[in-house]
Formats: sequence, C-alpha cells, structure tokens
Amino acid sequence: MLLAIPFILLLALIVIAPLTMPKLWHHYYKHTAITLGAGVGLYYILYEAHGGTTTFHTFWEYLSFVLFLSALFIASGGIYIHADIQNTAKNNVIFLLAGAVISNIIGTTGAAMLLVRPFIRLNKYRIKPYHLVFFIFIVCNLGGSLTPIGDPPLFLGFLKGVPFFFTLNKLFGYWVLAIALLLGIFYLKDKKDENTVDGDEVKASNKFIINGKRNIIWLAVIIGAIFIDPNLFPSLPTLHIEGHHYSFIREVIQLTAAVLCFKFAKQSALTGNGFDFEPIKEIAFIFFGLFLTMMPALQIVADFAKTPEGQAMFTPNTMYWASGVFSAFLDNAPTYLNFLTAGLAKFGLSIDNSQDVIQFANSENAIYVIAISLGSVFFGAMTYIGNGPNFMVKSVAEHLEIKMPSFIDYIFKFSIIYLLPVLTITFGVMWVMN
Repeated sequence: MLLAIPFILLLALIVIAPLTMPKLWHHYYKHTAITLGAGVGLYYILYEAHGGTTTFHTFWEYLSFVLFLSALFIASGGIYIHADIQNTAKNNVIFLLAGAVISNIIGTTGAAMLLVRPFIRLNKYRIKPYHLVFFIFIVCNLGGSLTPIGDPPLFLGFLKGVPFFFTLNKLFGYWVLAIALLLGIFYLKDKKDENTVDGDEVKASNKFIINGKRNIIWLAVIIGAIFIDPNLFPSLPTLHIEGHHYSFIREVIQLTAAVLCFKFAKQSALTGNGFDFEPIKEIAFIFFGLFLTMMPALQIVADFAKTPEGQAMFTPNTMYWASGVFSAFLDNAPTYLNFLTAGLAKFGLSIDNSQDVIQFANSENAIYVIAISLGSVFFGAMTYIGNGPNFMVKSVAEHLEIKMPSFIDYIFKFSIIYLLPVLTITFGVMWVMN
C-alpha cells in the first residue's frame, strides 16, 4: 500500500495545486511528474520481483500512448474545419452526435483532436464550460464504445481475442440509450443559452470549410498503424520479454507520419487552429508520472481480482461499478484487462489464451465482458484523467483561453450531476436485461 502513495500524491497535486498555487504548479509540474514517476520505476527495477520487466512494459505502454496521442494532435492540428452554421442547440446536438459516430471510426482520441477546435469555433460567441464537458462525455468517451478502434480498453480486448464485432452487437443498445440521454440533457441546458447572444453577431453563411485535407491521409495512416501489433502479426520484428511482445514498427510509422504531416502542413490551417505544442507537452509529462506511479495501484487491483475472495465478489453487477470506479481514476485500459482477467479466472479460463477469451465472449458469460466494457469506457468520462483525450481537450481549451472547470468542479458540478444518473440508468437496463 505504501507504494501507492506517489500515485495518490500526484493525483492530489493534479486536483489541488492548480487551484491553490497555479503559478508554482505550472512551473514545477514537469519536475514533479518526472520525479515521482521515475522514483517508483527505479524502486520496481531495484527491489521488486520482475520489477524491471513491469517497468519496461509500463514505459512501453506510455511511449506508445504518448506517441499515438502526439501524432493525432499534430495531424489534426493541420486540419482546419470551420462549420459556419447557425449556432443553435439543435446544431450542437447534431455535431456531438456526429462526433460520437466518428469516434468509432477514428477512435475517441482522433475524434477529439479533430473536432474540439471546430466545436469551439461553432460556439465562439457563447462558449461555456458545459459545452466542453459534454464534448468530453460524448466524443471522448461514451461515443467510442461500438468498435475496438473506438477506445483503448476495447482494442486491448480485441487483441486478447474478443471478437471485433462483439461491442457493436452487444453494446449498441446501451450506446443509443446513454448517448440519447446525454444529448437530451445537453439540449435542454443549451437551449436556455440559445437566445442570449445578439442575432447580428451570429449570422451564418452555412458554409462548411476544410483546409488541410492532405492531413486526413496522414490521420488515416496514424490510426491504421494501431493494427500493426505483434499480437496480430507474429511475423513482425519483435522483442520477446517474459511473455510480452514488443514491436517498434507501429510507433516508427506514427512518429514518421507526425513529423511529415507537420513539415508539409498548410500554415494557414495551423494558424487558424492556433496550433502549438504546449498542450501535448503537458499531457506527455503528466501521464509519464501517472503511468509509472499507478503501477502499484494496478497491482493491488490485479492481486485482489485473482484471489478466491475477489473472484467470489466479482459478479457482472459489481464488475460494472468496480471497473468503472477504477477507470475513472486509473488508466482504463489496464483496468479493463485486470477485470477481464478476473472474470476469465473465475471460470478457469486464461486471458493469455485467445481461444479461452473467444469462448468466454461467445458464451452465456458474455455479460461479464459487457459489464467490464461499459464500466471501463463509460466511466472514463467521470474525471479528466479517466481517458487520455479528456485531459487533451482541457489543455486545448485552456490554451485557447477558455476557462475550464477544475478537477473537483468537473466531478461535482458535472460528472455526478449529469453523467452519473445516465450511468446508473444504463446499469439498471443491463441488470434487467441480463
């Protein structure tokens, strides 16, 4: 438990420091994240059994994560989308619904980076924090629950053997319910603001402009490269370390695409988006600390999940809430894997045997996979750190001088009030149907 203190400390600083000492935190957050993360990593290497392997695996996951996020950030930054349409609650709902659909095609991270700036421009005369919060709810999280491409936990499940169309077949009804409820809440809230702006300021030409279309090709390359995985293609040049497989091909392609698309991007598109590297730098430092310091926290969850007590406690109902709560404050991808491992182990199956995973997903026990998938993806929207795109949207918005809710305000003024009831209704439907 003591090893979890650095993670708790870093999490507390992310929550409290921007409110109580903003200038000091802005200056020293990089040093703090690196020191805490490196300290835990060094301890694991020196004192924990297989600690070097665990640290290397975690650092590789972090590197893959931040390279992918950086590549998407750079590629999308060179695509200037301007929807010069009337800013109404109805059009905002249509935009968010489109974003939810697109997130299943290019991932929540890709959709968030591509659409957050156009969404801000669409609402430029009356942008409020709730606009960005609901964007995070819908586009950055819940929207991407229909395909393995949509959200990292689902992609990891696919790599382990969960059928590609499992999420579309099993989660579609929950997706429709949750998205419809959130869009309905957003519409009622946004409708109140619709007439608060002078009509002369918001006349629209109804033109839809895309500048920097060539970057869409780079975006496709970056997203397509996520499938270049040694678990899918064993013939790739691969490092084999204690049961884990590492290949650098995907990361090299994504990094190369990022460099080339930035070098050849249209300057007018970059300027129009107000592009610079500060938001992605913040993500890189903060998540370095989070990835490494959360190792002990995830290990505690994994160890309990494998015990007889843990397995007895884990039912589909408890797995929905447990995977959800941990996904809100830990990385939702490893949380998903830990709970999927526990669910399989309960029935004598192994996460490392793809046939076991396929059998599990296609049996009457599929409800466990449904519960874990919903919990991990949906609850990622509960906090800024539940899913990578959440923090990215916050950083982009703040860089554009839009005041975003603090970590605490986000949870208590938005997540608990608007999102949690939707998650509870979704659970109720899952409980009744299964």
